[in-house]
Amino acid sequence: MKVIDYAAPKSIAEAVAVLKEKGERARCLAGGTDIIVQVREGKRRDVEVLVDIKHIPELNELSFDAKTGLRIGAAAPCYRVYEDQRISNAYPGLIDAVALVGGIQIQSRASLGGNLCNSSPAADTIPALIAMETICVIAGPGGTREVPVQGFCTAPGKNVLGRGELLVTLKLPPPKPRSGAAYLRFIPRNEMDIAVVGAGVSVELDEGRSRCTAARVSLAAVAPTPLLVNEAGAALVDGTLNDALIENAARLAQAASRPISDMRGDADYRRHLVGVLVKRALQTAIARART
Repeated sequence: MKVIDYAAPKSIAEAVAVLKEKGERARCLAGGTDIIVQVREGKRRDVEVLVDIKHIPELNELSFDAKTGLRIGAAAPCYRVYEDQRISNAYPGLIDAVALVGGIQIQSRASLGGNLCNSSPAADTIPALIAMETICVIAGPGGTREVPVQGFCTAPGKNVLGRGELLVTLKLPPPKPRSGAAYLRFIPRNEMDIAVVGAGVSVELDEGRSRCTAARVSLAAVAPTPLLVNEAGAALVDGTLNDALIENAARLAQAASRPISDMRGDADYRRHLVGVLVKRALQTAIARART
């Protein structure tokens, strides 16, 4: 068995220093539910040190303000998000996704930040974060920078983090009046926790609640990275909300998807599921926006 060093920095500056020194040989340990398995199974043979970031206060932040929005530290475990009633009430679309990350035991360790940094195309939380216009706060040797979450993942298992950088916080804007969001995924059986397809959406309605003034549609498991489908969102603001408008948005999402065939489903099956899930997620988000 390969020996892996362990570091437990108490500050962002300490973590940045270790990550800069070790470069590609270091990986952050937020919850460990992905990286520990990958190292144990030999999928991350280059890792020589795990940097445990759960001891850094800023990375455990979880705060919500109705005027400024939600801040989630990269190491804050999932259960803290969905057990906070104020967050659950304000961001039900986020809770849809967070509650699907593994089982109860996994959710006591796994974090949204870790799920994002693992950068799987099939990650459940990323489409929801994209739909809700999340901003990633990244710290590194050059200071702090911000990246929209839809630009964070660059390829399967890869992202924009450079040498010495780590994700610190996820910032979600406050829910707007008459807005709603939802996330749905399809899996072939309850025991399987990897999405065959996932769809995250958000909508904003006018005062009459009959027209959409803004919308975002994001997909999982149908491209090399989680996908923001701008065309589908834009199509929803073209007229009065009805079944035809929603169907058209779902078709545009299907057209933008680039699925592959693998053991979990072939490309045509995934493309069909995109249409089904986008339609259902939009119906849920619109119903939430109208309440």
